[in-house]
Amino acid sequence: MCGLTGWVAYDTDLTEHPDVVDAMTATMACRGPDESGTWIGPHAALGHRRLAVIDLPGGAQPMRAHTPDGPVVLVYSGETYNFTELRDELRRKGHHFGTASDTEVVLRGYLEWGDGVADHLLGMFALALWDGRTDELVMIRDRLGVKPIVYYPTRDGVLFGSEPKAVLAHPRARAVVDTAGLRELTALTMAPGWTLWKDMREVEPGTVVTVGRGGIRTRTYWRLEARPHTDDLETTLATVRELMTDIVHRQLVADVPRCVLLSGGLDSSAVTGLAAPHLAGAGERLRTFSVDFVGREESFRADRNWAAADTPFIRDVVDRVGSDHRFITLKASEMTDPAVRRAVIAARDIPVGLGEQDSSLYLLFQAIRATSTVALSGEAADEVFGGYRWFHDPAAVRAHTFPWLAFRSPMSTDRASVLHPDLRERLDLDAYVADQYATALAAVDHLEGADESERRMRAISHLHLTRFVRMLLDRKDRVSMAVGLEVRVPFCDHRLVEYVYNAPWSLKTFDGREKSLLRHATAHVLPESVRDRLKSPYPSTQDPGYATALQQQARDVLGERNHPVFTVVDRAWLAAAVDRDLTMPGGTRRGIDRVLDFAHWIDLYRPELTP
Repeated sequence: MCGLTGWVAYDTDLTEHPDVVDAMTATMACRGPDESGTWIGPHAALGHRRLAVIDLPGGAQPMRAHTPDGPVVLVYSGETYNFTELRDELRRKGHHFGTASDTEVVLRGYLEWGDGVADHLLGMFALALWDGRTDELVMIRDRLGVKPIVYYPTRDGVLFGSEPKAVLAHPRARAVVDTAGLRELTALTMAPGWTLWKDMREVEPGTVVTVGRGGIRTRTYWRLEARPHTDDLETTLATVRELMTDIVHRQLVADVPRCVLLSGGLDSSAVTGLAAPHLAGAGERLRTFSVDFVGREESFRADRNWAAADTPFIRDVVDRVGSDHRFITLKASEMTDPAVRRAVIAARDIPVGLGEQDSSLYLLFQAIRATSTVALSGEAADEVFGGYRWFHDPAAVRAHTFPWLAFRSPMSTDRASVLHPDLRERLDLDAYVADQYATALAAVDHLEGADESERRMRAISHLHLTRFVRMLLDRKDRVSMAVGLEVRVPFCDHRLVEYVYNAPWSLKTFDGREKSLLRHATAHVLPESVRDRLKSPYPSTQDPGYATALQQQARDVLGERNHPVFTVVDRAWLAAAVDRDLTMPGGTRRGIDRVLDFAHWIDLYRPELTP
């Protein structure tokens, strides 16, 4: 796992600007603490920061291949889990390898197949290749969008990087945020290609972006497609079991210490249960980590989101698999520390406002990094198998909008309420969400003859796999890479995604529960308590000290009469919020978190706001 960046300029001699490339590369140091490297040619410059995971001495980047017609240079972030098979195939085709790294397999694969190499890669990746034979830059992103890459067109080329901060380090990039950027930030429709920063775009998942003297062109190499599912229930369960086993085993390959993020829910427990015996067969004991909050188990209060505390379920899993487990127990004072908030904002480049869900994740990853470099996560199982509560809520299913906005939860609260009234009016969020929803539905393929119920559930699954999951994957990548931890996501293997996506909804819920296929396919590695557990979201602290600290920090912001945050947020809303009862997590508490994020983000980035 790594951070990459670069600059292509057809009317500039980039060999005269190594300092600019070095500055862009330096912003990716958190993603790659082990090595730094740059390559500069007349019209292309590539920078790389490396987190060494496979072939520690041999995978340095940028990696070059010399051809009679010019160099081909690669910077790459991610992991290719089938690299050993691809290396054997390429050797049979006459290629020679000087390292044992998956990076060289990707480079040689490009020499053999061009940008069609993407079709051969099984994994999570974002990569950029300068092809000196054609003087073109080729950027490719994995199918589900696990690894990020953004680009910023200029008058004579393009700037790019794993994260916006790498691009914004270039003097030609303007840190401008306009109404369009704030609209999507508030709406949570996860519009394809969006970044908060004006004129900057993501390379979309499953896409190749090629930059040449004639401009920029894109090609989609993978998309979710509707295909008939002919397997019966028994065959479907066996196939899911085989896929999950193969995926987890592949994703355990590394030359550095590994672990699993264990929440005590079905998803992470299934990954843990499949990983532990595989490592035990090689004489290695699996490490597992969980996040918890001081006093949560003793003072836990059930509500509509949390039926039970996570800790007892985690202990059941640990007892069953025999993992070396550690609870990372956090205090409210740690999660409200302004330095932690600023670290999270710097990692994500945007003021998301998820509060302790982000800060606790950051602190968890920071603690894990002390002993492990790679972690497997249960992220995306809800999107793949239909686990969220709104999948099973009739009102949310019938709603003519994104289900996560229709279902009553902290995410669907009025996110615009904290904004300045004039800005709220200009955003016109209702119209924007309606437009994005119509666009998203138009992208869904349906099978001929499917009934209305099946069509609706396919559409909801598609919305989650092409939009909702991207927000969660970006969050996981950015916060983990901020501390140099590689997090792998087995449920985003495109083979599993394609197979389960096309299973009828009646199969996905055959036992009347959420995630029926996953629950039964992995039952052999799960304790009974976890098999029967209801879906619970990411944990949130119930410590009143968290809300008290937020309100005091909000009062401090109110005390700065001329703080530019009040060009974006509503001072009157914040003044009222600091005196409300915030005993339980909810809209007001989340709103204060959003205001504080905005304030710190403005201090850190000094953006040019043109709302």
